[in-house]
Amino acid sequence: MPFYHKLGKIPPKRHTQFKKPNGDFYYEQLFGTIGFDGMYTNSYHEQRPTQVKEIRKQYSVAPKIAKENSIQSYRFRGFQVKPETDYLDSRKVVLTNSDCSIILAAPKTSIKDYFYKNTDADELIFIHKGTGKLRTMLGNLDFKYGDYLLVPRGIIYKIDFDTEDNRLFIVESKRPIYTPKRYRNWFGQLLEHSPFCERDLRQPQELETYNESGDFLIKIKKQDDIFEMVYASHPFDVVGYDGYNYPYAFSIHDFEPITGRIHQPPPVHQTFETDAFVVCSFVPRLYDYHPLSVPAPYNHSNIDSDEVLYYVDGDFMSRNDIDAGHISLHPAGIPHGPHPGAMERSIGKVKTDELAVMVDTFKPLKVTEEALKIADEEYFKSWLE
Repeated sequence: MPFYHKLGKIPPKRHTQFKKPNGDFYYEQLFGTIGFDGMYTNSYHEQRPTQVKEIRKQYSVAPKIAKENSIQSYRFRGFQVKPETDYLDSRKVVLTNSDCSIILAAPKTSIKDYFYKNTDADELIFIHKGTGKLRTMLGNLDFKYGDYLLVPRGIIYKIDFDTEDNRLFIVESKRPIYTPKRYRNWFGQLLEHSPFCERDLRQPQELETYNESGDFLIKIKKQDDIFEMVYASHPFDVVGYDGYNYPYAFSIHDFEPITGRIHQPPPVHQTFETDAFVVCSFVPRLYDYHPLSVPAPYNHSNIDSDEVLYYVDGDFMSRNDIDAGHISLHPAGIPHGPHPGAMERSIGKVKTDELAVMVDTFKPLKVTEEALKIADEEYFKSWLE
């Protein structure tokens, strides 16, 4: 979980008068989670953050399900998702359940004509291709290849891209996303054996503040609908805030791998957790150093979870015919493991250069129509000798 952060101007005590130099008031907003029991931030605004002028339209962006219940293993060729101009239009849900959605996006341009807010889900945006700036009401974050951007639900944001060549792997989570509990002490500090620490988490340091009135379009996602709402004041009018609930960035390249004499199980790669799924980072690392070690992962059964692996870069030792941007889905109920020949090829190797993001969900994932457009329907046969 993030730690305490303060940016901009705030009063000495919360819930007290905070005045501008001309004597007018700033307006306080509690930006909290889990009722009043979770992480929160107190922000201070130039204008009231409650001024809605108009609700223009409402339309569905619910994913179209092709397979409600499936036991078939799939490979999806993610780079076959065609680039689209608009950021929201470019987001294609490929796998989904009641807790999360896994999304591929290839937006060509920055968000210019509107702001976006997801009220249902935290968004974990992995940058596979592209550089730019995430601009939010609580500050900005520069991003580049390999960055995770954690955007808590309710954050109003825009995203600026430097070029048209952008590829994003996004996990929408209806459960709060935290750092793994076992890597934190009872104060919340990341422990010595954690594969990353607070120094690796990048907090917003640049705060954009506008005191403008007018018509500001915000596209708000709620229960798979987009509501187009017009606010009377600029959404980026925060002069300061403090707390724990804010966007932050973490680079997969700052994840320090945990290795051992024999093959380590997937939890050593865990980077984020919820009570409904986990996210793991597979990064370049030394292989196991037992004299009889088998570096390739052992066959294992998915009894309680669906496994999704998004291949980012490098040599994917356990798989045949896998390229960057591919996604594998191994559903609960059947075993899976290295492709034929992969185990034998791994023996004697001392390191791997693979880079991948894994999502293990505790509820089955539904396969969407968008997924089947880029699916390899024969992938499940690829373990046959």
